Amino acid sequence: MATIAPAGVHAHATPASAPEKGGGDHGQTPMSHRQIMKALSGLLVGLFAALLSSTIVANALPAVIKDLGGGQSAFTWVVTAALLSLTASVPIWGKLSDLVSKKVLVQASLVVYIIGSVIAGLAQSPAMLISARVVQGVGAGGLTALVQVITAAMISPRERGRYSGYTGATVAVATAAGPLLGGVITDTDWLGWR
Repeated sequence: MATIAPAGVHAHATPASAPEKGGGDHGQTPMSHRQIMKALSGLLVGLFAALLSSTIVANALPAVIKDLGGGQSAFTWVVTAALLSLTASVPIWGKLSDLVSKKVLVQASLVVYIIGSVIAGLAQSPAMLISARVVQGVGAGGLTALVQVITAAMISPRERGRYSGYTGATVAVATAAGPLLGGVITDTDWLGWR
């Protein structure tokens, strides 16, 4: 059945209300499944490391605090400092993603996270470890927020459900594997907590 287009409108033009196939950027061609998986896998590795750092200390913390000569309050603050800074930094990273390149922000959050991890590994006192965990939390907050923001930007709402399972699986594996890895690393003589 043929339709007649109104004068001045081409028959092959798509209506303005038609949903886009790609992500949120207008005028760009949609990403292929392979391109999405390539970008998503990089993002999820960073997210995995950030989430792992929150849970891996659970079993390792008694040995770490004992090594550093800390008490019960240091034990509590090592975990709390990272969670507080992560929670506080997520909305800041989200707002920055509206103003600055998302790619640059992901790279910056990875650098912040790695710097915090190196400082934590070199810690000589509980205060230094707690400070390093704050830096780690800021980087992890960026990774947590930006994975969601970038996923929304590169995948159309119609396709997003197909890929959200990968993020959920990453969160689940990091949460479950953290305490196990922390215990193995701490109890293995040739590895050690650092």
